[in-house]
Amino acid sequence: MVKTSKGYDAGKLNFISKSKETFEFIGRTQSDYGVQGYVLKLDSEPNDSGCISVSQIGAVHAQLRNKKWYSSQNIFILKPKIDKLINQWLIVAINKALSNFGGYSSYPTLSTLKKLTILLPINNEQIDFDFMDSFIAELEAERIAELSAYLKVSGLDNYELSIEEQNALRAYDSMEWGEYRLEDLFGKSTRGKRLKSLDRISGKLPFVTAGEANTGISAYIGNDVKIFQANTTTIDMFGSAKYRNYNYGADDHIAVVHTENLSKFASLFITATIERASHTGKFSYDRNFYAKDADELVIALPKDGIGNIDYTFMENYASALQKLVIKDVVQYTDKRIEATKTVVAEHQKGESE
Repeated sequence: MVKTSKGYDAGKLNFISKSKETFEFIGRTQSDYGVQGYVLKLDSEPNDSGCISVSQIGAVHAQLRNKKWYSSQNIFILKPKIDKLINQWLIVAINKALSNFGGYSSYPTLSTLKKLTILLPINNEQIDFDFMDSFIAELEAERIAELSAYLKVSGLDNYELSIEEQNALRAYDSMEWGEYRLEDLFGKSTRGKRLKSLDRISGKLPFVTAGEANTGISAYIGNDVKIFQANTTTIDMFGSAKYRNYNYGADDHIAVVHTENLSKFASLFITATIERASHTGKFSYDRNFYAKDADELVIALPKDGIGNIDYTFMENYASALQKLVIKDVVQYTDKRIEATKTVVAEHQKGESE
């Protein structure tokens, strides 16, 4: 089945926090697997789970939908007649077939999607689901093992909270807070310098521009540009703040807040407070966020018992939050590694019999 999803204008919707009552809202983007936010039930029934979305305009791509969802305009719904086809192999096959489309001048239609031909493995003139399952399981096992190794080497596999971290989580709601101007805390923010795409030389330095895709990194360059230090915070033209744990270059739509003298976790905490103060919808293409706006930004920070900014609390709180997130990731990787080992072993046993 191929049909068009009812499209909604994301700018007119009220996105809210994810909950049991909300539905994913899918846009024409590959970032965050197309999820632009979460909405309550709209004036129509949400699209079913267990299907595939295809973006028609811009970055033409297919994505699995495992939950009920709404979407913006120009998105198609594909529902295979065979449920077992809902897998990553099919997504790769569809995206390969869609690779001839792209941009705003060449895009698929309902008619072309219905006629689109994809390649799938077969055995005895039937789709070879066993081969696909085993191949995907082996690939997933390899990638998850790499993730598990990275977590271990980087020390991120330790998700046990220290006493100080536990106390920080308990104390959050009872903390006293004060308001502080960014320039008073970190000096004047710095604006990046424009570097046209055609002038960029391929290299290893991340070059940060405005946008959410790939955390704003638009290229890796070898140009002789100003290098901003790691452990700083960037704010783009829309007011979106991001922590950078690496050296980087930046264009003129980026303001850099110089938090480099703080600890990593204190900088992470402050980045979150900056995001809360700057990314309010006030800034856009018509009204850009500049370095001078960063200087005047007022943020709320916790205070200790004698009225000073409590950087120790911020460090422990941010570290605790990271561990809580990493705990889910580590436990997920452990479960998936065991599950994929089982699938691969069963497939290998079947081949030997």
